Amino acid sequence: MKKMFLSSSFADSVNSFKNFAGMNLENKSVTFIPTASMVEEVTHHVDLAKEAFHNLGMNIFELDISKESREDIIQNLKNNDFIYISGGNTFFLLQELKKKSLDKVIIQEVNNGKMYIGESAGTIIMAPNIEYIYLLDNKEKAPELGSYQGLNEINFYPVPHLQNDYLGGEVEQIIKKYQNKIELLPITDNQVILVDGEKISVI
Repeated sequence: MKKMFLSSSFADSVNSFKNFAGMNLENKSVTFIPTASMVEEVTHHVDLAKEAFHNLGMNIFELDISKESREDIIQNLKNNDFIYISGGNTFFLLQELKKKSLDKVIIQEVNNGKMYIGESAGTIIMAPNIEYIYLLDNKEKAPELGSYQGLNEINFYPVPHLQNDYLGGEVEQIIKKYQNKIELLPITDNQVILVDGEKISVI
């Protein structure tokens, strides 16, 4: 059964993750993919997410998919208990996933029941298409991305960072532009979208 924890800020919602996981997380392993942050200047959220996983007693296997071989990445994704993808530039993230056809691997793992944890960009890529987020992320950081088609594991379009002090203005622009065109689901940094099989809820 598909289980996805789609957050705006993982560090701000880690207690909800503990409840959603429904298991002892001590010594569980997570493939930690910070690739979306590699083209961004602000990356403190990556360190905060690492700290949150450490505090849960989990083992982190960090993997920049833009640099590692496809074989090593696939082995890591399959061997570890959880998959986490950080925030950053959604277009760059999708570009790097598609270069090595890792989008298909992640979809397969998720549909086989492995829990997926997304944060911001890592949440947005699960939408049918990511073009709507261009007001928040710079498309030019992904010059080799030929298609904006997302992983399409949800039928709505998450908009993270609602009411955020720094990004809230861009989020409001996205809502204004797309609210009558696609099914947006804005969330604050303290909120999470939970996908549990066919059930979708926001907490």
